[in-house]
Amino acid sequence: MDNLTHSLAGALLGQCGLKRKTGLAMPALIIGANLPDVDAACFLWLEGHEHLGFRRGITHGPPAWLLLPLALAGLLWAYDRWQVKRGTRPEGRLPVNFKWLYLLSLIGCLTHPALDWMNVYGVRLLEPFSSRWFYGDVLFIIDIWLWALLIGSVWFSLRREKRGGEWMKPARVALVAMLAYIGLNAGITWNAERQAAGEGEVVIASPEPLTFWTREMIVGGNGRYTVGGERRGDFDLTDADKPDIVAAVPQAGPFLFWSRTPLVHVADDGRYLLTDARYLARGEGTFTLELPAEVCEPQPLAPEPDGG
Repeated sequence: MDNLTHSLAGALLGQCGLKRKTGLAMPALIIGANLPDVDAACFLWLEGHEHLGFRRGITHGPPAWLLLPLALAGLLWAYDRWQVKRGTRPEGRLPVNFKWLYLLSLIGCLTHPALDWMNVYGVRLLEPFSSRWFYGDVLFIIDIWLWALLIGSVWFSLRREKRGGEWMKPARVALVAMLAYIGLNAGITWNAERQAAGEGEVVIASPEPLTFWTREMIVGGNGRYTVGGERRGDFDLTDADKPDIVAAVPQAGPFLFWSRTPLVHVADDGRYLLTDARYLARGEGTFTLELPAEVCEPQPLAPEPDGG
């Protein structure tokens, strides 16, 4: 999911009452909810499509769930001590408890892979023990209805708190509503994929932006997919074909490692483009890679040697 959703999820948990556990609890929850996305720093050293094979991996797996919150808790605790020494620590801040800082950082951090699992992009939840991708197909990557629920509930809870009213109950009601909304979307996806089961090797009910109750169906396999009722993919693309593509275009390695529904299509100008059926609407860019024609076009058979 997008980082606004991650941040709001952490803030909502704080307004549910967790922020009363220790000083700096809200930073622990909100920063912790975004912490696995430190892998975005890979753009500083990776080129081209290499980031596709790196993102949502090592920083989203079990070791990171434990170590990243520990680092965050340590930094927040040190920051509090630094303010004490300088005499700039806010008087109204609760005492800082390192155990609670770590637990809240951990809770915030765990919400991140859980939400990332919700969309069709996927996440490698078991990295580095396994590089398998997991997909929930439940929510669009930017869900404005979830935004509205989270923004409205956090604002209302903070407003109640400022006025001295009951502020935890609205946040808790919103948390239940959020889980119910996710459950509803999960049911819509499950039903759509169940109805399309058997129509192809791959069946994906991809959530649509704005209209959360609709799904774009992606059905097929081996480079040939029906996307929203339209046939896409101009070439067969089996596992046996992929080594040849990677040999010709090394950037195709991380692309194919990331891709869930890879296909090759011929653009209007005759170029051969490797893309993913999930992101055809994005056009050319991050999720498109140009291939040399010789990789896609059938090669003539070599003449047989003269007998003798």
